[in-house]
Amino acid sequence: MTAPKTNVVPEILVADDWRDYRLLDSGNGGKLEQVGPYRFVRPEPQALWTPALPASEWDGADAIFAPAATGDEDAGRWRFNRELPETWTLAWDDLKFISRPTPFRHLAFFPEHSVHWRYARDCLKAHRGAQPDVLNLFGYTGLASLACAKAGAKVTHVDASKKAIGYARDNQAASGLSDAPIRWICDDALGFVKREIRRGRRYDGIILDPPKFGRGPDGETWKLEEQLAELLDSCQTLLRTDANDRASAKGFMIATVYAVRLSYLALAQTAQQLFVGGEWQTGEMALPHEGRDTLLPTAIFARWRG
Repeated sequence: MTAPKTNVVPEILVADDWRDYRLLDSGNGGKLEQVGPYRFVRPEPQALWTPALPASEWDGADAIFAPAATGDEDAGRWRFNRELPETWTLAWDDLKFISRPTPFRHLAFFPEHSVHWRYARDCLKAHRGAQPDVLNLFGYTGLASLACAKAGAKVTHVDASKKAIGYARDNQAASGLSDAPIRWICDDALGFVKREIRRGRRYDGIILDPPKFGRGPDGETWKLEEQLAELLDSCQTLLRTDANDRASAKGFMIATVYAVRLSYLALAQTAQQLFVGGEWQTGEMALPHEGRDTLLPTAIFARWRG
């Protein structure tokens, strides 16, 4: 029996356009990172190999996140080897934003996502017509929203966490975009999308980075492996259609998935079933190691452009 084939050759998108972030090493289930002036050690389950740098380099990091014994990679606590400020400012391209150690091992941004910020900007630069509208679902601290706003889009940013939206608004101010047309909405992503469809709203671009599991502000439950197809289908409906062919959406869509037992093929073929025409990219996202030609895989993705 011949296996079904996707019509897209997988790609590896490498986030190699940073000045304020460097992946110094990885291995033994962890990663050593330079984030602005500070060094951090954080869990990284995909780093199965042996680190290249000596243990002294890792032990001398400014802060180390020790995972909890429960096995939940987001649970644990920071151990600080020296006093650090609560926040510090970083830059990517022409954006500035604030980094901080969070209780869930994150540093308030995902460096591998720079490949999507640049892609979204390219799509928006090629846009013709009225000012484009972009929807950023599970928007977290808002760097994708800011990249799109900087490129001239009106942005609707949706996240279920009021705290994350507060961080995103801090980043808006740090980037000098306080007057940019961004709607900040604390809501359940799938519920919001369904209401937007009923309201007849349409968007020129949609970005989504759903978690494996989450809860909306009113206790709504999100389970990625059960609801991803429904969300993608709803996103396809929300994209603007070609005036000459109401069955064909146009614009762009970016989807990123972490931390699930899900192949890029599963994501790509689910999305391809729902979108008509257009150009697809799918595969993995990765970070380059400083000083050597190896990559750290981080997530799978699918991107579509009509």
